[in-house]
Amino acid sequence: MRSDDPTSSKTERLNVRLSPRRRALLEAASKAEDTTISEFVLTSATRAAETVLADRRVFVLPPDRWEAFLAALDRPERELPRLRKLLESPTVLDEV
Repeated sequence: MRSDDPTSSKTERLNVRLSPRRRALLEAASKAEDTTISEFVLTSATRAAETVLADRRVFVLPPDRWEAFLAALDRPERELPRLRKLLESPTVLDEV
């Protein structure tokens, strides 16, 4: 969902408790942006959420590195005996 989507209906409510200092900060920032506190907080929080999730889903590589990455994905798998041994070894979690 894009934060600037004017067609989405606002049916959900989010309540937040905050200190007087933080409220004053948000009020000042929303006035500086000529918007309401609710809209300022929603826009800022949505932008932050999109950034957090993008960092976990999207990465950018220069074209030559991208081609090398794709080539690595397309290569057949290879056996790594030491890794297999490690993954098949019991762990402290197996003892629980």
